[in-house]
Amino acid sequence: MQRRLLRDGRVVVDEWKYWQEGADRGSAPVILAFNDWLKDRDAWIARAGRLGVILPASYSVERLVHDLARFELIGAEFSGPGDGRGYTQARQLREQLKFRGELRATGYVRRDQLFFLARCGFNSFEMADNELDEASEAFGTFSAAYQWSNDAGLRTPLRHQL
Repeated sequence: MQRRLLRDGRVVVDEWKYWQEGADRGSAPVILAFNDWLKDRDAWIARAGRLGVILPASYSVERLVHDLARFELIGAEFSGPGDGRGYTQARQLREQLKFRGELRATGYVRRDQLFFLARCGFNSFEMADNELDEASEAFGTFSAAYQWSNDAGLRTPLRHQL
């Protein structure tokens, strides 16, 4: 069965495959766990095809700096409702490291988080399939903001209240 997710505010079929799910080393887009990337980095660099990586919450984005241009997708993994480290990772990737590829929230991702995740720079979200259709409405939760953010994951820019 194909995985669906939210990308850029729309429900889409995910063309990416996880290495742990049995993706092959061919040219199809593949997402690696960060430790799989480190373990076999040279072989992955030699491979033709799009690469993505999931960065564990406990790792600093600085660990990606030298290879950032090799990835078209970077995921941040949320372990539970109180885990906010992925928000920080997203802002650092977008604002400090200028990552322009797909930034994906994985793990514990719920509708009430989507708007705030998007404000930090996430533009794709893995969620339970039965939650996807209604979850896309979360991006219109607010039309204005008091705080500045990169808002890279929002299709419609927010008005900023002073």
